Amino acid sequence: AVCDTEVVVVRPPTTPGALSCGGAPMIANTEARAPGGAPAEGHTGGSLLGKRYADDGIGIEVLCSKAGQGSLSYEGTPLAPREAKKLPASD
Repeated sequence: AVCDTEVVVVRPPTTPGALSCGGAPMIANTEARAPGGAPAEGHTGGSLLGKRYADDGIGIEVLCSKAGQGSLSYEGTPLAPREAKKLPASD
């Protein structure tokens, strides 16, 4: 609602709540964004295209399909980017 970030929910949370970006609840991509919105102070860490963000305690995992200035959170808990899994070395 306050930045360009778009995500795809890969794994839904185990508890009900709201996914937020930039300190504001996210809206469906079919809804119009209010003009003049900006991420709240402290929620401007940004989201990176192609990165997965998750919290194992909550059970949520999302894939960022469009980058933006707002940072992702679920019910106030920041979602951290997942690290890529190390592949075994091949000889």
